[in-house]
Amino acid sequence: MDNPYIRLAQQAIEHYLRTGRVLETPTNLPKEMLSKRAGVFVSLHNKQDGTLRGCIGTFLPTKPSIAQEIIANAISSAVHDPRFPPVSEEELPDLVYSVDILSEPKKLDAKRYTLDPKNYGLIVSTPDGRRGLLLPDIPGVNTPEEQFRICCYKAGIHPEEKVVLHIFTVTRHAEKHAQC
Repeated sequence: MDNPYIRLAQQAIEHYLRTGRVLETPTNLPKEMLSKRAGVFVSLHNKQDGTLRGCIGTFLPTKPSIAQEIIANAISSAVHDPRFPPVSEEELPDLVYSVDILSEPKKLDAKRYTLDPKNYGLIVSTPDGRRGLLLPDIPGVNTPEEQFRICCYKAGIHPEEKVVLHIFTVTRHAEKHAQC
């Protein structure tokens, strides 16, 4: 495994679990990881059966660089995903990682049926601030209607409410066994 995105996510989690401290940003990373900003999602899956073990991310950048975004979201996916207990040090060998770098979301003016859940992620939001997000190419999500319904459900939005839709793409860095 020689992917710097995956390696950084692994190092961030391992360092945090062993020391309780956030990893300093390495300086020997590719330039774009240190100089560019983007939203990032880090997903952790069980190596044996592919089940999700943690997934946290930001759809807009909150840190000064992609590298810092990866570090923060990797730690959050391991220890702060409310759906799962925190990852333990003993689990580290059993995890596979996926790091998604998000494009800037674009407002969608078209109808839902023009969406493509394999190639585009979706953000559904309401005027009162509720927001649901689903990454692209999720196994079992095959239609735009499913993608829209899941986004609404995640945010507590009724599918008939007035919403604003944004789409985005991802550059996915995944280990061989990772399933997003």
